Amino acid sequence: MEKPPKSKREHVRHLVSEKRRWSESPTEAAQIKGFRGWHERGYLPHCDKPELIQFVTFRLWDSMPASRRGEWQHLFASARSDSRSGAQRMDPREQRRQLEEYLDRGLGECPLRDPRVAAIVQSTLLYHHGQGFRMLAWVVMPNHVHTLIEVVEVPLTRIVQNWKSIVAVKVNQLLGRAGRFWQPDYWDRFMRDEEQRRRAIRYIESNPVKARLCRMPEERPFSSARFRDPQSRELNLPPG
Repeated sequence: MEKPPKSKREHVRHLVSEKRRWSESPTEAAQIKGFRGWHERGYLPHCDKPELIQFVTFRLWDSMPASRRGEWQHLFASARSDSRSGAQRMDPREQRRQLEEYLDRGLGECPLRDPRVAAIVQSTLLYHHGQGFRMLAWVVMPNHVHTLIEVVEVPLTRIVQNWKSIVAVKVNQLLGRAGRFWQPDYWDRFMRDEEQRRRAIRYIESNPVKARLCRMPEERPFSSARFRDPQSRELNLPPG
């Protein structure tokens, strides 16, 4: 990901500052563990607190190729009027929807299409399940990954960075490649109620069908859909 322009960085910082005004900060005990509440790292706003259920998306380095910038650059441009300043800014939900539709085109090198690579990603996601967080849903797509996790003891930033680091090392060794593998940041959105959580699970597990990678969600090998009980809708994860 290129360094965002100054105007973008300023907008993200202002957004985080506004959110901090009405949002309760993590407790001192949570801050000691590394939870930062609303924060940013120059690219996107993040909310990191214990006991949040988070919809997280992270993508490959070349998932939005620079050679096709004209196709996607407008997705980061503004598109909604600000009644006070007249500036144009895109509604975050619409922006995310359009960005995810673009990712579903499967552009870039797409090493996650390789079943060996997708298996590494899936096993990494599940390795520490139940130890600081709980996996609720996931899917490995050709150039990005969606997860829904319940954060408990480990900050989301640390969880995602751990996933990305482990996968990058293993996949580069497997494929004999070097260099960047993932984009440096990620998108996250916390679930405000049970209905939103159910919608997120449906979206994640149906994503391969929408992208025409399979006909039914459970046909995708690298997805939580194949582990979900059709009656209870609960996950039945294999031991270990």
